[in-house]
Amino acid sequence: MQDYTIHLATDHAGFEMKEFIKLALEELGYILIDHGASEYDEGDDYPDFIIPAAEALSQSPEDRALLFGGSGQGEAIAANRFSNVRATAYYHFDPEIIKLSREHNNANALSLGARFLTNEEALESILFWLEVPFSNEERHVRRIDKIESFYPEE
Repeated sequence: MQDYTIHLATDHAGFEMKEFIKLALEELGYILIDHGASEYDEGDDYPDFIIPAAEALSQSPEDRALLFGGSGQGEAIAANRFSNVRATAYYHFDPEIIKLSREHNNANALSLGARFLTNEEALESILFWLEVPFSNEERHVRRIDKIESFYPEE
């Protein structure tokens, strides 16, 4: 089915959505690694879970990550601190936004705003996003390479 692993991470605000998505994707046969949170804790902090998922994605950029939070904004910012991670925040279903994040930007992380999507909208969006390939057009490859050139050698 897939030749990549999907990394999941959330704080309290996206916990219920992550659990819903996790179950749905497991039932569809996707390979998942859950970086937490493993239980609801209103006082937790998203960097504690997003950073391990982003680190894993940075080491295996052909993988994907699904990040969940209240708006998805902070989670995307945290994830984008890592080389090879191209996270985009998403909080309303528009197929063109998701399509372009993959086709033009080769986004490998989708950060979902759980306060703005139903679980069903999130699942529909994720399944669509997972199917859209990167275009590999020279202009898009060139732009991504320019972004990656700013990261120090590891």
